[in-house]
Parts: sequence; structure tokens; C-alpha cells
Amino acid sequence: MDDAIDAYTAGHADGAARRPDADRATDPATGADYRTGVVDGSVAAFETELIDKIRRLMGNDRG
Repeated sequence: MDDAIDAYTAGHADGAARRPDADRATDPATGADYRTGVVDGSVAAFETELIDKIRRLMGNDRG
């Protein structure tokens, strides 16, 4: 279980940074957990970028 959580966490960080690791993604033991983390991290990064752009367009830039 710890390996699956570690793989997901690493995938989430890599997805958010937009740099997935092909070797980890194809690992037979934890690849599926890593890939799920990558997708979730990518979605989180997209949401953050989208909200920032909407705020800028509305003139409410907080950064």
C-alpha cells in the first residue's frame, strides 16, 4: 500500500510540474498509481492556471 501511495504522490508532483517519468509510468507494480497521480496533478495545475487567468481577465490579479 505504501508503494502505491508513494507512486501516486510522485505522479501528482510530476503531473503538476508537467514532467511525467515514462519509466515510472510503465512500472508493472506501481505504474497505474503513478499514472493516476500524473493525471490528477495535471488537472490541478490546469485548474490553478485557469483560475489565475480568469482573475487577471476580471482585473483581480492577486499575484
